[in-house]
Amino acid sequence: MKKIALSCCISLGLLGSVAQANNLEKLGNFKQTGTGVTDFIMVEQGGDYAAGIKKNLERIKMPPGFEISLYAVVPDARHIAVGPQGVVTFVGTRKDKVWAITDRNKDRIADEVKNFAPPLDFTIPNGVCFSKDGFLFIVEQNRVLMFPAAEFFYEGTDVVAVPIVAQGDLIPVEEESFNHTARVCRISPDDKQIYISLGQPFNVAPPEKMDLYRSTGIGGMIRMNRDGSGRQVYSYGIRNSVGHDFNPANGELWFTDNQVDGMGDDIPPGEINRQTAMGQHFGHPWFGGGTVRTNEYASEEPPADIVHPVIEQVAHAADLGMVFYTGKQFPAKYRGGIFSAQHGSWNRTEPVGARVMFTTVNEDGSAGESVPFAEGWMDENGEYLGRPVDVANLRDGSILVSDDLAGAIYRISYSR
Repeated sequence: MKKIALSCCISLGLLGSVAQANNLEKLGNFKQTGTGVTDFIMVEQGGDYAAGIKKNLERIKMPPGFEISLYAVVPDARHIAVGPQGVVTFVGTRKDKVWAITDRNKDRIADEVKNFAPPLDFTIPNGVCFSKDGFLFIVEQNRVLMFPAAEFFYEGTDVVAVPIVAQGDLIPVEEESFNHTARVCRISPDDKQIYISLGQPFNVAPPEKMDLYRSTGIGGMIRMNRDGSGRQVYSYGIRNSVGHDFNPANGELWFTDNQVDGMGDDIPPGEINRQTAMGQHFGHPWFGGGTVRTNEYASEEPPADIVHPVIEQVAHAADLGMVFYTGKQFPAKYRGGIFSAQHGSWNRTEPVGARVMFTTVNEDGSAGESVPFAEGWMDENGEYLGRPVDVANLRDGSILVSDDLAGAIYRISYSR
C-alpha cells in the first residue's frame, strides 16, 4: 500500500508540474488556461478580525501629527509593490500566494484583496517589484516571472506571464533551502535591470561553499537585464538581506542585512549598508554583523577592503524591508530618508524590534541618525501583536507597512 500511495503521489506531482508548465506557456502566449473566477480567493476586509487589528493599532506610538490605520487585511503579508499607475498594490508572501489589493474609491482603505494569477503555483513569492513602465516582477525561491501590464490584467484569472529566470536557474537546485529564501527585488533607477538578493541558507556560511556562492551570487546581490540576460554578481559578503532600495538622489544601492545568531543578546549588530560601486564585499562570513568577528572565522584573515555598515542597529531586531521616502506629505526632515522595518527577535532572551525605524540620509549621501518611528507592536509582556516586514511609498505621500503576523497592511499618513 505504501508503494502504491507513493507512486500515486509521484504521478500526481508530475502531472501537476506538467499542468503548471502548460499554464505558464499558455499565459506567455496570451492563451486561456480554463481557470474560472471561482478560483479567486477573496479576503474579507471587515468583521471581528479587522476590528481586532484596528484595536491593536491604538497602541502604536509615532511622532506628533502622524496617524496609522488598517489599509488591508492580507494574509502573511510580506513585501509590497505599489503599481506605478496607482491601480493596484501587490503583496508577496513566504508561502504560495501573491495578493492584489484594490482601493477602488480611493479612500485609502482596500475594497478588495484577492490572490493574483490563480492558474500559477508560486513557491515563496516574497519578492515583488515594479518597473517604472508597469512591468511586475515576482521573485520566488528559485524562479523569476515577469508580468507585463499586471495592473490591468490582474482583474482576470489569466494574466500574461513570462519566465525571465526559469524554475531551478536562479540558484543551483541543490542549494534550495527552507532557510533564508525570501528574495527581494528592485528595478534599477534607469529602469533597465533587476537587482535580486540571494540569502545564503546557513547561520554562518561554511568554507566549502564559498567558491560556489561567490560565483552564483548566493550570500550577495545579483543583477540582470529585465529579460534575464546579462546576469552579474553585484554585491558579496551578505548573510541574508531582505530589503534594499536605491537612493533617488544619486542611484546608490542601500540594503539591510540580518546578523549571525547564537552570539548573545547584544552582538552582533543589525545592519544598514550603502554600496557605492559594483563588486564590494560586506564582510560575511568573517564578520557576523558590523565589525564583530564570527567564531568560525576568527583566526582567518578577512578579504581586503571590506565595507562595514553605515548604520548599526540593535542586535537581533531582524531588519528587513526598507524604502527611501519620495513623497511630499510628511515634514521636510523625512524627505529622502529611509523607513525600514524591524521584524523582531527570535534569538534573544528579551525580544526587541517589531517597529518601523527612520534613518536620516545627509545631502552628501552619507547616513545620519537612525531612530524608532513607529513602535508598539510588542506589548509589556514581550508578546508580539504584529511584526512589520516591509515599507512602501503610496502616490499620495503616505507609506504602507506590511505585517506578516497580523496579516495586514497599514497606512501611515501625516495631517498636521
